[in-house]
Amino acid sequence: MVFRYGHGVGGWFAMSTGVILFWALIIAVLVLLVRALHRPRDHRHLPAPPSAEDILRERPARGEIDEDDYRRRLNTLHAGPPRT
Repeated sequence: MVFRYGHGVGGWFAMSTGVILFWALIIAVLVLLVRALHRPRDHRHLPAPPSAEDILRERPARGEIDEDDYRRRLNTLHAGPPRT
C-alpha cells in the first residue's frame, strides 16, 4: 500500500508514533513542572524552636529546679546579657 509522495505504511506509522511521543513528552514535562511548583515546602511547616523562657518554664515541672531557682533564672533572662 503506497500513499502519496512515495511513503508507505511504515512512514505513516513512524510519523504518527513520533507525534504521539512528542505530545506525551510535552504533557509529562508540564505535569512535572506544575507538581514541582505547587509542592508544599517543608521548612514552612516546621514548628518554631522553643524560646529560652519556654525551656525554663518546663524545668520546674520536670523537677529539675525549684521555685526560687526558676525565679532567679527568669529574672536573669529578662535582664539581658551582662554588660562589660
